[in-house]
Amino acid sequence: QVQLVESGGGLVQPGGSLRLSCAASGRSISSIAAMNWNRQAPGKQRQMVAQITSGGNTNYADSVKGRFTISRDDANNTVYLQMNNLKPEDTAVYYCYAVGGTWGQGTQVTVSS
Repeated sequence: QVQLVESGGGLVQPGGSLRLSCAASGRSISSIAAMNWNRQAPGKQRQMVAQITSGGNTNYADSVKGRFTISRDDANNTVYLQMNNLKPEDTAVYYCYAVGGTWGQGTQVTVSS
């Protein structure tokens, strides 16, 4: 069973950047079919933001294409989400998810001036 711990959230002004990290333990992320970053804004459903497969393929929600980049470091068993040109509508709790299994506890991202 993999355990996931997110970090890197915070308060940032519109146009700013943040990098989220998802540290995995208990299982190698390279053995997991896909790792996602999802987010949930207040009063809204949780939605997928970005996905990276074990083969390295990536997928993004239309709302973040060109601004967010998902990557992973197998040696450090960590998945990252680089978020650039942040907008107020990106404000949400961001969750790391090992597809088919485990969720992290989430990290808050707030984009506000």
